Order: sequence, then C-alpha cells, then structure tokens
Amino acid sequence: MTSPELTKAARESFPIDGPGVPPPGAAVPTGPEPRREATPSRFRADVAGLRAVAVGLVLLYHAGLSSLPGGFVGVDVFFVISGFLITGQLVTEIERTGRVSLIGFYARRAKRILPAATVVLAATAVAVRLFVPRGDWQVIGGDIAAAAIYVVNWRFADRAVDYLAADNAVTSPVQHFWSLAVEEQFYLLWPLLIVLAIVAARKLRRGNVRPVLWIGLAVLAVPSFVWSIVETANSPARAFFVSTTRLWELAIGAAVALLAVRAARMPRTVAVVLGWLGLAAIVAAALLVTAKTEWPGYAAALPTLGAAAVIAAGAAAGSRGPVVVLGTLPFRWIGDLSYSLYLWHWPMLVVAEAYWGDLTLTRGLLVALASVVPAWLTFRLVENPLRYSRKISTSPRLALSLGGNFTLAGICAGLALLLTGAWAAAATTNRTAYAPGAALLSTAPGTAPIGPVPERFDVITPDPLQIRQGFMDVPDTNRDKCFQQVDGAEVLSCTYGNPNGTTTVALVGDSKMDQWLPAFQVLAAQNDWKIVIAAKASCPFTSAPAIRADDPSKPYTDCIEWNRSLLRKLVDLRPDYVVTSQGASRAFDASGKEASVEAMVAGVRSSWKALDAVGSKVIVLANNPGPGAAVPCADKNRKRLSACAFDRKRHDQDPAYRMQRQAVAGAPKVKMVDLFDAICPTDKCPVVFGNVLIYRGGSHIGAAYVKTTAPHLARALSDVGVPVVFAPKK
Repeated sequence: MTSPELTKAARESFPIDGPGVPPPGAAVPTGPEPRREATPSRFRADVAGLRAVAVGLVLLYHAGLSSLPGGFVGVDVFFVISGFLITGQLVTEIERTGRVSLIGFYARRAKRILPAATVVLAATAVAVRLFVPRGDWQVIGGDIAAAAIYVVNWRFADRAVDYLAADNAVTSPVQHFWSLAVEEQFYLLWPLLIVLAIVAARKLRRGNVRPVLWIGLAVLAVPSFVWSIVETANSPARAFFVSTTRLWELAIGAAVALLAVRAARMPRTVAVVLGWLGLAAIVAAALLVTAKTEWPGYAAALPTLGAAAVIAAGAAAGSRGPVVVLGTLPFRWIGDLSYSLYLWHWPMLVVAEAYWGDLTLTRGLLVALASVVPAWLTFRLVENPLRYSRKISTSPRLALSLGGNFTLAGICAGLALLLTGAWAAAATTNRTAYAPGAALLSTAPGTAPIGPVPERFDVITPDPLQIRQGFMDVPDTNRDKCFQQVDGAEVLSCTYGNPNGTTTVALVGDSKMDQWLPAFQVLAAQNDWKIVIAAKASCPFTSAPAIRADDPSKPYTDCIEWNRSLLRKLVDLRPDYVVTSQGASRAFDASGKEASVEAMVAGVRSSWKALDAVGSKVIVLANNPGPGAAVPCADKNRKRLSACAFDRKRHDQDPAYRMQRQAVAGAPKVKMVDLFDAICPTDKCPVVFGNVLIYRGGSHIGAAYVKTTAPHLARALSDVGVPVVFAPKK
C-alpha cells in the first residue's frame, strides 16, 4: 500500500452505508433459517455483524494498534456490504414493480446519509476553529465543503501526488469522507445502468432483467479492476483515493445481491466452509497487509472476496456459519451504530492530536472509545428519527429537500472555516519588517554557533501561516515550469543569469539542489554567470538505478531515464561547473535487487567521472538535515521558537550528507561545500533566523532564506577555487 506513508492515507479510510437496520423495537433474528429463500432486502444479522467487524478494524487501526497494520481493509469490506444491500433493494423494487424510481432511490439516500454527515461536518468545523492551528483552517475548510458534496476523494488524490504540497500536507479531520464520496459516485452510475438494463430487457422482450444487469455490472467492474491494478502500480497514492480504482469492489457486492437466491440454495456444508473462510480472509488481510503492500490493486481482492463469501454463504450456512458470532448482540449493536461511529471517530482523533500532540496508543484508544458517545447521540437523535419519519418516508420531494438543505449547511460550514483562515492569512501578509536572514552572520568559516536560538520575532518573513495556506516560497523553477515532477522523464531545464555569460554553471539533482537556486541567481547577477538548472523530484543525480521514494522496494524508472538523458545533455553542454546535491543516500546495484549506500557512491562517482572527462568541474553541495514539522511548529510557537529547534548533531548523522562525504573522499577532483553554519548559526538549529522563516516544508529551505545565504555561498565557492565576487546591496 505505497502511499504517502500511505501519506497516512490508509489510516484515514472507510466507507459506511447503512444496511436495512430495523426500526427501534423491531424483532431482530439471530440468523437466517438454513433453507428459507432469502432476498437481499431481508434483514441479515450476519451482515449487520460484518459491519461491526469492518468499523472495528478501522477504529483500532486509526487509534494506532500496530498489530493490525492492515486494519484499513474495513473500507473494502464495507464497499462490498454497500453494493450488496443497495443493489438488493433495487432488484427487489424491480421485481415488485417492474421499474426503479430514481427519485425515490436518491430520496432514500439523502435522508439516510446526509443528516448525520452534516452534523459531523459542522461540529468538525467548530472543533478545528477552536483547537487546530489556524494555518490549517483554509485547507480543512475546503475539505469540509468538498466532503459535503462528495467529491473530496478527488481533492485528496490530487494532494497525495502533489510533490510540493506533500511537504506541508494537512492531516484532514474529514479525510475519511473520501470513501463515502466513492460510494456516492458509484450510486450515480449504477442506478442509471439499472434503468438502461430495464429498458434493454423490454426491448429484447426478456421477462427477467437479471441477465442484462450482469452486463451492466461487468461494464463497471472489469475496467475498474484492470485500472485499479494499472494505477496502483503507477501512482499508488492517487489510486488509493479515486473512485475509478474502487468501483469494482462495490460491484462485487452487487454481484452477490444478484446471486442471492441461488446462493441461499447452496449445500449447507459448502456454505459453512465458505462463510468461515471469507471471515478468515478479512482477518488475514488486516493482519498481513502492510505499508509495503500496493493498494488497492489486486491485493484488495482478499478482503473484498472474503466479505463477498461471508455474505453469499450466510443464508445457506444458517446458525453454523459466521452468524453465530456476527449475529450476537454486541456485534449487532456496533453494526447498527457503525455509520455514526465511523463519522465521529476520525475527526476526534485528528483534533485530539492537534491539541495534545502525537497520541499514544492508550490515548488513541480512549479517544476512539469516547467517539461512541456522540455517535450514539447522533444515531438516536438524528439518524433514526429522520430515517424512520413517516412524513419524510412518504414524500421523496421532502426527503430530497431535506438532503439539499443539509448539504448546503455542510458547504457553509466549510466555507466559513475557509474564509476565516483566508482572513487570518491576509492579516499577516500586510506586515513587513527588515528581514536579513543569514546576511546577519559572518561569512568566516568556523564562527557558528553564535549563541542561543532567538525566541521570537515581531514579524516573520514569509509568515508560517502564509506557507500553510499555500504560499510556496519556492525557486523560480516552479513558476517557470522547469522542475520535473515525480512522474515524467523529460529533462526540463531553465536558464537564469546572463544567457551569454562567460561562465556556465549547471545545477543538477533533486529538490535539495533546486532549493539553492535563489542564492546562485544572486551570484550570477554579479559574476556574469549563465545558470542552467535541471532538477527532478526525489531524483538524485547518479548513474546508479534510483529508488522510488514512495516504495523503496522498486526502481525509480523515470528518474533512471531522466539521469541518462541529463548526463548526455551535460556532456554536450560542457559547463564550466556542475553543482549537485541530493536527499537520497541509497541506490540499487546493477541487478536492481539490492539497495545500498555503496551503490549510490559508485553511481554518483560514475556521473562525476563522465563530466570530468569533458572538462567540467564538479562541486557537491552538502545536504541539509530535516527539521521536522518546522512550519506548523513556528506558527504555533511564535513566542517560544526554541521549542522548534533541533540538535546540530542531526547534520553529521544525515544519511545523504554522510554518503556525499564518502563519495567525495574517493574523488580527488570533486570539491564539496557545506552551508550548514548559515542555516544553523546558533547552539541548536532554529527554524526562524533574522526575521526569515528558514524552512518551507519537510527538509526544504525556503527561497526567501536561501537568497540571504548568497554571501556564504560566495565564500564557500571561492574556498574551492571558483572565481566569484559578492557585493551586498546598500
């Protein structure tokens, strides 16, 4: 499941759709009779219990239970349950009336899903305003509005593959709504296909619409499953969220609904074995799936087919099947509560983490358990009263109007939070102050540290809030579209300084090289340099096979091809100097199976040797260590910035820096420059210095601060033999 740590993406996943839970006081059977024909619309105690299994896995996983690394598979289980139940209702309607009322269908969905969801969205907006740092308000406000109209999964998919945004990714308290969005998108398509199937069956004069329904189901399921495999291999972070990779899972549930009557007639022994094997498959997936598992793809078939097996076998297996466990009162109670429980638990965990910091397992479990209280209140006071209201149930127009008003309320809650965040960001934009940054420091080597970390600045440039609200503070390569993203092997390059300059300096590598462009631009203006830069996300400049950052078990094929093309271009260009830096320390060996520091060392030396052969001098710019969550910390601790500082020893321990030193030690003609003292001038490494925010996200230094390091860069380059002058502006 290679996604941004699964970007936390898997920890924030799970759809809920309510099965036919009986009204309060209705008789609840403990399990189906072994030989009675069952229809999908009839209450199934095993299905209600299966909902409890699914939501339980997700809650425990979200709370941080490491023994359930694949607890997020509850999402796949619930997709199957939803497809089964909703399709069963639709098929029953067809067989009873010969038609499907789309208005009636969407009216039922509106009164079932929207009221409770909107209550949670509105409460989340209030909680975020009270307890979450203001830097997150604008992004989360947009998430809430998108969740209210059930398109938020595409928003998260775009964010997951945005290399620059990943540095300051917000843990959204409504990220779990992505799965609800997938579900609702499925139910925009599937009922329409059912209507077309009814029309086609009439044209073909078929009394039974089911054979035509199978064709419609295949139209959804087969392309979706194939695309899920392809997209998961190419872009797992995006594949996790988009509906196109998930439709087949709901279609599996729909297929079980179409087979329900036949499944109820299977031999009891076969049904018992099938049911227990299905439940075992779900549990196995929760225990065996890890962050290294590509997800969803074909791997998602294990819990998906497991859930399908439990449902398909339930009617025939009777009391000897999984219903003996799933049909017990605790499972049914949790199953009935699962929709509200799911809605509440994740926002409570995210807000608690924002307020207290990283949650321990004990605290995470307590917060998840506490979510039962608002879930029960929502279930009793919102879900059931509206769901079983006779007035609403008999008036589709009223139900749709109710749903529309709730949706509008959710949108307004999100927009209110978004606008509040935007106003806060605008208020910081108008504040200015002298911002010298590293220009305050002496350029003489060995003068750091100069003293303790400054505790506060009246004005910080750029303000941390601006960074969190989307101000990038990145080099001009982003504006000029010549920074190659993760996907893509074309060598994009930009030229800065004097295009006809007497000295050509090439800057090559990943984003850790790209970040230093502003300082080189300052020097280029004073030294008649031509700067050519070619950088690619997460792609070190090396002849060794690079490793994918999102999946260290796989080669980074686009990077490998990019490096080959780049080296050819550099050999043809023959720049006077090639400056390179990188954040990666390991690469694959020639076999592509083993990754090591030694392979990376050999790879960078090979590239350096090719450049030396054409007369280019290679300079390695030392990688800087990561500061942790510098931007959110600076925003939260404006009056005590030392709380965000980190130990200077982190530089010497940085794997990429150690690899660079090892590689340079065996390449006498290659020189190394280190600007660490310019970005860590105090006893501990600050995140703000000289009124300037040093970092923009991750371990990347912001363009504003990099520009102030120009005199330090000039001194360092001069020390390794580069003719350079620097005259500060007066």
